[in-house]
Amino acid sequence: EETEQNAVDLEGAETPGMMLARELKDAVMAKGVITPKELRAGVEKLEMLGQQSEGPRIVARAWADPAFKELLVTDASAAAAELGIMAANSTASTVLTVVENTPETHNLVVCTLCSCYPRSILGLSPTWYRSRNYRSRAVREPRAVLKEFGLELPESMQIQVHDSTADLRYMVLPMRPPETDHLSEEELAKLVTRDSMIGVANPLPL
Repeated sequence: EETEQNAVDLEGAETPGMMLARELKDAVMAKGVITPKELRAGVEKLEMLGQQSEGPRIVARAWADPAFKELLVTDASAAAAELGIMAANSTASTVLTVVENTPETHNLVVCTLCSCYPRSILGLSPTWYRSRNYRSRAVREPRAVLKEFGLELPESMQIQVHDSTADLRYMVLPMRPPETDHLSEEELAKLVTRDSMIGVANPLPL
């Protein structure tokens, strides 16, 4: 933990622009102009413009095919390869590990030392994922961080935080939304968001 905090501290103090943005965000949410959930969704929509991420295809297949899901959580690279997807980042040799959300456990992904992220699967990493605030707090107080994203989990649910490294990247397999048994894989994929595969949100409801 000391090493992780030292790495965060090296980034220095917040700039005036960063403080102004944070104060403005806090003000509009305090006045009810926008909710944390609406803000998160809006940021995600802007950051995903023009990106062709492969994650939703993988999640949708796992929801629809139990055998594929079993392979995905044991050997994510092999499962991705079945769909013609390369799980390793193009810039480095990495191992992808998929962690499954259940009614008892919610998973959250972070990289405390820098911003390691499965770019080939999820597209470009969001700015908040790379921020000092998220990286330093996700491990220490994940429930509070999730609440700020608009995701409030019951106290009975365990939260497991997974710290990515240069060699190991994580992706969350979110729980399938209810009443979606009739949907095709293509339709299911539309319910999967980048943030739900990081763990700061649930999939879109039907």
